[in-house]
Amino acid sequence: MKNSYADIPAYVTRDGSLIRELMHPQSHGNLNQSLAEASVSVGMETLLHRHLKSEELYHVTQGEGEMTLGQSVFLVAEGDTVCIFPGNPHKIRNTGKVELKILCASSPSYSHEDTELL
Repeated sequence: MKNSYADIPAYVTRDGSLIRELMHPQSHGNLNQSLAEASVSVGMETLLHRHLKSEELYHVTQGEGEMTLGQSVFLVAEGDTVCIFPGNPHKIRNTGKVELKILCASSPSYSHEDTELL
């Protein structure tokens, strides 16, 4: 399977981030995980949320931000990777001067039904 970034439309998820599903079972035929690019505009943040089933990996590819993960709050920047276990509340705020871009890997794959806003 192969996808082209230019052919993938972006949409807004329940947490308020702009997402491009780079690979997702419902769209592309893979089986157990999803990979997406999230974009958060300068000064904006996602809504606090959690996933009851999915484990997520966030890998920052551009910009910098402030990550809230459970009770912890810490800075992230290009090259950083964060593991988010199922059930752990999280959000991210763009604290930089450019759009914050994050690769988000989810297993099992992302679903709106597994996203609980807090």
